[in-house]
Amino acid sequence: MFEFMLTEEQRKLVLEAAEFVKTKVPKELVLDMDEEKVKYPREYIEALAEANLLGLRFPKSLGGRGLGWAEEVTVIEEIGALGTSLGCLYSLPSIVGEAIHKFGSEYLQEKYLAPTLKGELCTAEGLTEPRGGSDFFGATTRAVRQGDHYVLNGQKRFIVGAEGADYFMVYAKTRDDAPPHESISAFIVDRGPGVEVKHVYGLMGTRGGGTGRVVFRDVKVPVENIIGEEHGASKIFYQMMVPERMTSAAGALGTARAALDVAARYSTKRKAFGKKIKDFQGVNFKIAESLTRLDAARALVYTAARAIDAGIDSGRARRYVSEAKK
Repeated sequence: MFEFMLTEEQRKLVLEAAEFVKTKVPKELVLDMDEEKVKYPREYIEALAEANLLGLRFPKSLGGRGLGWAEEVTVIEEIGALGTSLGCLYSLPSIVGEAIHKFGSEYLQEKYLAPTLKGELCTAEGLTEPRGGSDFFGATTRAVRQGDHYVLNGQKRFIVGAEGADYFMVYAKTRDDAPPHESISAFIVDRGPGVEVKHVYGLMGTRGGGTGRVVFRDVKVPVENIIGEEHGASKIFYQMMVPERMTSAAGALGTARAALDVAARYSTKRKAFGKKIKDFQGVNFKIAESLTRLDAARALVYTAARAIDAGIDSGRARRYVSEAKK
C-alpha cells in the first residue's frame, strides 16, 4: 500500500476495510465458496452494507459516503485480497450504481440504488451474451415497446452475481433502422416472471459468486425502468467502462498482493539443500520483481483514480482505466 500517497482520512478508511476483511468474513465462507457449497453469499453483501462500505462514491442521501475513486480503489484493494468472487460482488453496486446515478431518473435512484447500498437489494449487470461475448454493439437481446412497457427477450451469459440478484441492468436492442450505437437501450429488469437464472458451473477463481446465465422470455419491463434515453445506451456503455475497469484493476491489486504474501511466507519456511529457498536468487529475485510490478500496477491504478476525480475528459479517462486494468 502506498501510504505516503494517502491522506489521513484515506488511511483510516483502509484500516476500516482491512478490519472488515479480518473480522467479518470468515475463512469458512471463502473455502465453502470455492467448493461451491455456497452459491451466493448474501450475508456478505448485507455485512458490507451494515458497515457502510458499499457505493462509497455515491451521495450520502442515497446511502453512500460521497467519496471519490481515490478512496474507493483503496477499499477495493483490501476486499480484493479475499479473492475474485468476493471482490466482484463488492464492486457490483458501484458498477450498476454508476449507470443509475449518472443516467437514471430520481425514481430509479430511490427505488433501486438506495436499497442496494443498504443491502436490501442485490444487483448484477447483463452485458455478455452467448455468441457475442462482451460485444455491446452486437447485442441480440431485444426489447419491444408495447404501450407502457417493453417486452424483453434474449439471454445473457457469465453474469457475476446473477444467482442472488434481485434486479439486473440489461442492455437490449430496441430498433433495427439505425446503426448499432443508436439502437440499444439500457433497462433495470426486476427478477420476476419470465426471468430464469441458470447456474454456470465451476468457474475457476470465481466460484461461489453466483455467476449464471440469465434468460428473458417475454419479460414485461415498465417504461419508467429505462436508464437514460431510448436507443441511447451507447453513452451509458462508454461511461460504464470507467467503473468496470477501475474496480477490476483495484481488485486485482488485492488478489495479487495476497498471492505474493503467500509466496513470500512460503519462501521463508521451505528448505532445500540446507537453506531456506528465499536465500536462492532464483526465488528471491522473482519475489522482488513481483513486488516491483505490483507497486508499478498500484501506481497506475491510483493515478487513474485521481485523474478521474480531477475531472479529465471521458476519452482520457477510458484510456487510463483500460491501461490500469491490464
